[in-house]
Amino acid sequence: MLRCVAEYLEMTEDYSVGNLVARTDAYLNDVALKTIAGSVSILHISESLLPIAEKTKLVSKCIDAIAYIACNESQLCTSVRSESGSDGVMSSSVSSQQRPVVDWWAEDLTVLRIDLFQRVLIAMMARGFKQFAIGPILMLYAQKSLRGLDIFGKGRKKIEPRQEHEKRVILETIVSLLPKEKNAMSVSFLSMLLRAAIYLDTTVACRLDLEKRMAMQLGQAVLDDLLIPSYSFTGDTLFDVDTVQRIMNNYQESQIGNHFVYNGDDEYFSPPQSDIERVGKLMENYLAEIATDRNLSVAKFISLAELIPEQSKPTEDGMYRALDIYLKAHPNLSDMERKKVCSIMDCQRLSREACAHAAQNDRLPVQTVVQVLYYEQQRLRDAMNGSETAESPSIHTKLNVYSGDIQVSNELTSLRRENEDLKLEVVKLKMKLKEIEISTLKSTVKSTVKSTVNSPIANASPSHSHSADKPPLPRKSFISSVSKKLGKLSPFPRLDGIVSAKGKIKPNKNRRHSIS
Repeated sequence: MLRCVAEYLEMTEDYSVGNLVARTDAYLNDVALKTIAGSVSILHISESLLPIAEKTKLVSKCIDAIAYIACNESQLCTSVRSESGSDGVMSSSVSSQQRPVVDWWAEDLTVLRIDLFQRVLIAMMARGFKQFAIGPILMLYAQKSLRGLDIFGKGRKKIEPRQEHEKRVILETIVSLLPKEKNAMSVSFLSMLLRAAIYLDTTVACRLDLEKRMAMQLGQAVLDDLLIPSYSFTGDTLFDVDTVQRIMNNYQESQIGNHFVYNGDDEYFSPPQSDIERVGKLMENYLAEIATDRNLSVAKFISLAELIPEQSKPTEDGMYRALDIYLKAHPNLSDMERKKVCSIMDCQRLSREACAHAAQNDRLPVQTVVQVLYYEQQRLRDAMNGSETAESPSIHTKLNVYSGDIQVSNELTSLRRENEDLKLEVVKLKMKLKEIEISTLKSTVKSTVKSTVNSPIANASPSHSHSADKPPLPRKSFISSVSKKLGKLSPFPRLDGIVSAKGKIKPNKNRRHSIS
């Protein structure tokens, strides 16, 4: 403050030797700016003295002092760590350098305003500060400056527009300062920034940048990192499914790009299989978690399931669990919709436990259950045929042949038992289908007979039989045949008439011309 006042009062050496400007500069250079804590304190106070503090170059002096001391101490700590681990393997020293320890002075930088904080970090990187070591400093600053946002809640917190604008600027600046390295930041921290970006409605570029960064490290993510609440509040899904879908699209694009990377021998290689399997397991758990949402449409569920790479799923048990939960949470789906949901599952890759559960699952369509039983029976048949027609083992396996025979016999016994159970299940399903068809046919016949008997045409007089409103031919033939048979079986013929061959009664000839 004295330095700014001296500048304002023009207390320079032109008017007096040893004036206030020279004395304050000497104190700042020799005492105050020798430590990071002193430099940060002066820079923080200078925020309220702008623009005169900028005119006196007090801000630039503090920033240069912080960058110089921080780089020197960081290089010293790095050299000490590398020397302590020099007797080990080289990979261990590289991993230690890639896992920077938060320096003691990083907490002091969190009191600075976002624009001055950005200038300090840029000056540090210009002096050679390692970019991946910027990550812990950004994490500390973000946790302190973005405090108070209810990014994990269901309701939008009411904050003032001015405060919301300040936090939005802070978040966008932090995202622009993130290191370019792949594993410099944790996925949980990136997920927290993405939640805050959606909550504060930052720019599209800021959110897309975070989504791409998460996609690059998706193999390290956990389920909570993807369960991003939906802040639209329009009666849509509980979680932001569209964001996760874009992250998966970016992941697939990055995996396609990795297939074109080659080594010195011009041999193409794929990303590690364990990473792909972790992503597949993660997405199956995500589908099972969001499947309970009643607002999740069939199209959205299927589109998410189709994004899971096929090579990431050793079995279809996770997918079966997800669609079973979805069918249970959506009992009003039509048969066509249930068939579409079940079409995303490959029944041939289900485990035995999943097949046994699916065979007794009433929520699955009948076609899917029959398909599961068919593939399981085919698998058991192939397994038994393969064990019976297997060639003689090698010399190495002959050493354990006696112990192996016991295991093979037990396996065959269990396979035969399971095969019989599956056949019984198929028979039960066929019997159930026949019972349903018979009951449906009986109800149809009963309703037809009832409607025929209660029809008003059945009680109509013969004079109306040839009218325009005569009943259909099948109903008329049924009534006429019944009446003919009853007439033939009558043991008391009428005395006043003779029954003709056609079943009609003719009057007696003696009474035909009678006057009475």
